Amino acid sequence: MIYTSYFAKIKELEKNNIVPISICSKAPDWYKGLQYKKLAHKYSFFMEWKKTHDNEYYIKHFKAEVLKLLNVENVIKEINRLLLNNHVQGDIALICYEKPSDFCHRHLVADWLNQNGFECKEWKRI
Repeated sequence: MIYTSYFAKIKELEKNNIVPISICSKAPDWYKGLQYKKLAHKYSFFMEWKKTHDNEYYIKHFKAEVLKLLNVENVIKEINRLLLNNHVQGDIALICYEKPSDFCHRHLVADWLNQNGFECKEWKRI
């Protein structure tokens, strides 16, 4: 299963045998886990969004400059290869900084995965 979550939940994810994978352009310095930067936002439109908080602008640019350039099957294969190369297996959580209720690119990634046949949802402790 593919989940999304955020850095503050890493210990809970790991307790539940879910492998966190950062999809940020820059993970926190303390984070030493797996990273998949192809799903990160681009600096230029992120900085513009930080000034304006124009979510529609961000969504438009994220889709055009990130998601449209990726093939979903290749992304899944590369993430699986990342797990294999690091000798880990199991469910994953694509993580970044924002809380679930905040605007965040991981929600766009989850929608993209779901629209392309790969189930992805926000992780919640059961």
